[in-house]
Amino acid sequence: MTEDPKIDFAAHWTIDPSVTFLNHGSFGATPKRVLHEQEEIRKRMERQPMQFFMRDLPGELDRARAEFAEFVGADPANLVFVPNTTTGVNSVLRSLALEAGDEILVTSHGYPACNNAVDFVCERAGAKSVVADIPFPISSPDEVVEAILAKVGDNTRLALIDHVTSATALILPIEKIVDELQARGVDVLVDGAHAPGMLELDLESLGATYYTGNCHKWLCAPKGAAFLWVDPSKRTEVRPAVISHGAGAPPEERFHYEFDWTGTHDFSPYLCVPTTIKFLRSLMPGGWPAIYERNHKLALQARDLLCDTLDIDPPAPDEMLGPMASVPLPDAPYDKLPPNQFTDPLGERLARGGFEVRMAAFPELPKRILRVSCALYNRLEQYEALCEALPKALDGQELVEEGELPVY
Repeated sequence: MTEDPKIDFAAHWTIDPSVTFLNHGSFGATPKRVLHEQEEIRKRMERQPMQFFMRDLPGELDRARAEFAEFVGADPANLVFVPNTTTGVNSVLRSLALEAGDEILVTSHGYPACNNAVDFVCERAGAKSVVADIPFPISSPDEVVEAILAKVGDNTRLALIDHVTSATALILPIEKIVDELQARGVDVLVDGAHAPGMLELDLESLGATYYTGNCHKWLCAPKGAAFLWVDPSKRTEVRPAVISHGAGAPPEERFHYEFDWTGTHDFSPYLCVPTTIKFLRSLMPGGWPAIYERNHKLALQARDLLCDTLDIDPPAPDEMLGPMASVPLPDAPYDKLPPNQFTDPLGERLARGGFEVRMAAFPELPKRILRVSCALYNRLEQYEALCEALPKALDGQELVEEGELPVY
């Protein structure tokens, strides 16, 4: 990969320069230009709330929706903004008229929060959650399709499938999965939390029943921006997780009315999405396709460095990776969860040494994996530095002396 060393993409973000931040995938990071836009929107909101909420907001939401819909290949009529993918998943699941004996299919790589939502709705209805066990390491996308189809039965009502898995960072063959499941009469809810800004999307041609994803991750919008796309045949059936004024609208007109207003909150993340799309596109000749390619190549380089350090083979084919990569680590030296489900002793040791990565118990302790993300502001030498520090951290050693520990 050749890249002009004079280009300092990091200058467009507020990332702490003392931290080697290799975990964009967890929460994203918003460029300064977009944060400025958000602040201006918030000033307008506070300067004249009635003008903003009652007169300006409906039209501005429509314009933002139309520009974002074009970016993801969607009809704006089928798309609404939601605060995060978990809300989108919950909105669909809570709208299902499940009956006792129905089954919802998930995978072993599914995002825990969303799989929890499946368990919740199934328990209330007397339905059942069925797990398709996808291997990791994995040698072919076909293994994913085979594992999912093997769990489809006569009672399978819905499949919740990740487009890009969170912990293992795999791009699943979603087009093939959707085709096979729809041919068997199974509706598909795609958890595309990572996909916008990572992959080129064409939601109208994908064929899924529902698709939800975040704008605050790889699209780099402010936190609190996500979307839900619903097939036109299901629009009257899907209701937001919060019922508010829009519930009084006629069913055929209710989709936007309900989701656009679930109560007073900060709408600035939604309104910043078009600015984010345009700004990131402007950073590289070739626009978004060039960004996808650049970050994917960097992820492959980072993955190879980690594999060399750990003396392991690549755990997944190159074509199943985007701008993230996960590698299995040696078994953890403990057999129970750490006190906080979001922390890991190794990850915390790395963080104290200035490295932010994603650690996960997978499939369960003592097995665990390490995931790195490759955003525009990242550089190859950051992963080289991580690999230099990793053996020491794995050995239980601190990366800095006690007096040198950073203060946050």
